[in-house]
Amino acid sequence: MKPLNTDRISIISVLPLLLMHTVTTVLVCYSTVSWFAVSFGVFMYYARMFGISAGFHRYFAHRSYKTSRVFQFIMAFLATSATQRGPLWWASLHRVHHKHSDDLEDVHSPIHRGFWWSHIGWLFVKAYNSPSTENMKDFYKYPEIKWLDRFHYVPPIILGFATYILGSILELKAPSLHTSGFELLTWGYFVSTVVLYHGTFTVNSLCHLFGSRPHNTGDYSRNNGWIALITMGEGWHNNHHYYQSSERQGMYWWQIDGSHYVLKFLSFFRIVWDLRTFPKKTAPVDTMEESVALPAPAPAIEPQATV
Repeated sequence: MKPLNTDRISIISVLPLLLMHTVTTVLVCYSTVSWFAVSFGVFMYYARMFGISAGFHRYFAHRSYKTSRVFQFIMAFLATSATQRGPLWWASLHRVHHKHSDDLEDVHSPIHRGFWWSHIGWLFVKAYNSPSTENMKDFYKYPEIKWLDRFHYVPPIILGFATYILGSILELKAPSLHTSGFELLTWGYFVSTVVLYHGTFTVNSLCHLFGSRPHNTGDYSRNNGWIALITMGEGWHNNHHYYQSSERQGMYWWQIDGSHYVLKFLSFFRIVWDLRTFPKKTAPVDTMEESVALPAPAPAIEPQATV
């Protein structure tokens, strides 16, 4: 097996995330804060987390349910507004992750590259800026999806302007909310986006390090209920790796899965349909970690910076 393609770290790849974190920090220092702005930020976090979870992940990467072409675009647009690139880029690399989960060719395995690599470092690799679309032919045929993937910065820009305009209108029409365009832009877009980054990234990093492993999946994927709460159900990661095509990732009633609840509700109105789920006789395998054949960590390879 050939080693993971790390290529060289590109400074240009680092800039967008670095800029987003820097601008957000500066804005928080100068912005006012209100309960409405924070609440709106929480709403925007979970709305776009749903886009990432139910859209980029469960639909574009795994095709775990069906929907119309119009709603397909709406889900792609919502997820792209999370400022995590476009649907083809996101889903393509995720399919690579499942194909090589925790082996040497996994895009973001913490087992072989460590926590920080799996959490955020892999995003800075030049080779991952333009992954192959060979594994995305099922969606590459849609011109509107290709356009959205190419111009993935458009939805975040639209959302930023819309948030600022909404805050400005509320400042004039509903002064009792004590908000403004600048404040709502800061907390509703910038802060919620940065928090959303790390909420999403925890699935790649923490869900391969901490939690339970009821299923023998041959990798280090784990179930983590705390992460499930902040990722609309994505924390049931071992369940997901055990049966990847299931739209539902919480296998039992007590495994909270926010994205599944919303998709189930939408299915009542036929907005989505054919939601795939676990086989009826699926049962957890009670296995100790040391009894499962798992890949050995690879020697560390330090990436080098380039422009």
